[in-house]
Amino acid sequence: MKGIREFRDEVWRHWRESGRHDLPWRKTKNPYRILVSEVMLQQTQVPRVIGKYKEFLKAFPTVQKLAAAKLPDVLKIWSGLGYNRRGKYLHDSAKIIVREYGGRIPKAAAALRSLPGIRDYTASAVRVFAFNEPDILIETNIRTAYIYQFFNVGSYDLPILDVDIHIVAAEAAEGSPPAGGPREWHWALMDYGAHLKRSGVRNNSRSAHYTKQSKFEGSLRQVRGEILRALARGEKHNDLRCRYGEKFELALVGLAHDGLIVKEKGKWRIA
Repeated sequence: MKGIREFRDEVWRHWRESGRHDLPWRKTKNPYRILVSEVMLQQTQVPRVIGKYKEFLKAFPTVQKLAAAKLPDVLKIWSGLGYNRRGKYLHDSAKIIVREYGGRIPKAAAALRSLPGIRDYTASAVRVFAFNEPDILIETNIRTAYIYQFFNVGSYDLPILDVDIHIVAAEAAEGSPPAGGPREWHWALMDYGAHLKRSGVRNNSRSAHYTKQSKFEGSLRQVRGEILRALARGEKHNDLRCRYGEKFELALVGLAHDGLIVKEKGKWRIA
């Protein structure tokens, strides 16, 4: 494909000169630590994750420690990252890993995908970054890089499918990874895409899979987080009910459905 070699060269050049080599989850090959980072990075920007990642691993340094922890303690550390169900999913996954896999993070894609909250991308990311297994990762920064290089044509009006990007990605990855393997190639791709975004490239809306994240302020996500923080501190949340009205009730229903809270003797508490 035209431009593949030039694309590879540019990605590697940027990686050598400006790659984010100091990200803490890039300094480990520990599968548990990689799993924690990948769950945290779902829908959350890197700067917000760095501090929480270190705090979480200090509290729960192994999958066994996480599995043995109580959910309120896990959510207390998770608070501030948003999407608290991810913290519960990670906690539930740790229990399964200890119970069914002897405390070892599984390498097989199907086994990873069977864990709570682990979908195709996260399963593939764990395989690539923890085990250096060959795979194709398509996330927002990588998508930006491929669209910019191979689909940046004014007449291309139809939405771009990830399956089309996958075809290009497979050819670009063919023979591309150096000694670092698929792990390093995907780090380089992510950093190149992030660089393009900082340079003003905004092309992800051309993807058929693009979804604009809803505003956080006043959202159901915000209410859910405030309820969990209030319960964790043992505070009354009637003021939240008055402030948010219907959203408060919807948030309670959602939190209960996700298994994050339970009602006991007429009062809500973290599960």
